[in-house]
Amino acid sequence: MASHVETITLGGGCFWCVEAVYEQVEGVMSVESGYCNGHVKNPNYEQVCSGDTGHAEVVRVTFDPARIGLHQLLEIFFVVHDPTSLNRQGNDIGTQYRSGIYYESADHERVAREVLGELALSGVYNTPIVTELAPLANYSRAEEYHQHYFAQHPGQGYCAFVVAPKVEKFRKTFTRHVRQAQ
Repeated sequence: MASHVETITLGGGCFWCVEAVYEQVEGVMSVESGYCNGHVKNPNYEQVCSGDTGHAEVVRVTFDPARIGLHQLLEIFFVVHDPTSLNRQGNDIGTQYRSGIYYESADHERVAREVLGELALSGVYNTPIVTELAPLANYSRAEEYHQHYFAQHPGQGYCAFVVAPKVEKFRKTFTRHVRQAQ
């Protein structure tokens, strides 16, 4: 019997951070860095960083819903980035760093709305959540050198000081979802 997989696309600032976390989540089959929801067809990194394309830096997370549900994936998402910071994460500033959930099905939209509603009611944040919720549009894969960046460059400055703490926060907060060594 073939396993059913689903995909959700998430923007939580720099895609290196989000990718590094989801590569360690049990039940995630693959993670791909890319760009979406802008108006330029197949932009490159420099174009996206200019802020003129309207694209967000995102990761496409393909997962096995029998092993981890979208609700749990979104719980992780909201712990490892700041959903109240408009168009920025830390020192990364620009519309390409916006918080976003980009769905491809009505069911994923429904689950995302539920999680956003739960989070808003929880009182975890003192300021409004500004996460964009929209259908996935104009997605393109980022350049090869962006794929699996943290795994390949853990000692690089940004990785060591920005990405690694987010990965560690995930590992401490969601121990039951950490992928076990193969």
